[in-house]
Amino acid sequence: MKYKSVFDIIGPIMIGPSSSHTAGAARIGRMARNLLNREPKWAEISFYGSFAKTYKGHGTDVAIVGGLLDFDTFDERIIHALDLAKEKGIKITFSEEDAITDHPNTARVRIGDDQGELELVGISIGGGKIEIIELNGFELKLSGHEPAILVVHEDRFGAIANVANVLAKHEINIAHMDVSRKEKGKMALMTIEVDQNIEQAVLDEITALPNIMKVTKIVD
Repeated sequence: MKYKSVFDIIGPIMIGPSSSHTAGAARIGRMARNLLNREPKWAEISFYGSFAKTYKGHGTDVAIVGGLLDFDTFDERIIHALDLAKEKGIKITFSEEDAITDHPNTARVRIGDDQGELELVGISIGGGKIEIIELNGFELKLSGHEPAILVVHEDRFGAIANVANVLAKHEINIAHMDVSRKEKGKMALMTIEVDQNIEQAVLDEITALPNIMKVTKIVD
């Protein structure tokens, strides 16, 4: 991968011994919370590869729960995240998986409450950087380093172009865009990272388009 600056190589200001195992894990947890758009009541966290072998010693478990509590990588409360989650009544379970994954630092996070749930797969790629590579069974590529929207839509002709046209009309530049579908003609997911914040009026305009089912704004 390419780094933009020396600070990307050094990594973020953080609590813990490892940018990959601690800061990255915290950001995966925080992204899961952001996508749920509220604090979960329970979390099932599965670690793979290097995460599974070293998560206790490197504080990966504490960090990812800190992220679920909306703590940033430098927040000293991360150290006490497991106790704080218990005090809030959040049920946390961890599992170590033997399955071989494409990346050694992989976590599957399933969280929810009485209102709903979600499941994502995140990888920590070094220097505190992460990628979300799966969301509720959809493949995607979401870095969390830029403002983004997730658009769930019916897999129909013109749906992608309509969304792009709305962004262009409001002079919002697309930095990265990815489209995933489980089955032709069924539900699909657009992942769109942009260069600037998107106002609610723009989100409402996209939501009103034909074949659009749900629009979620992501700001880290």
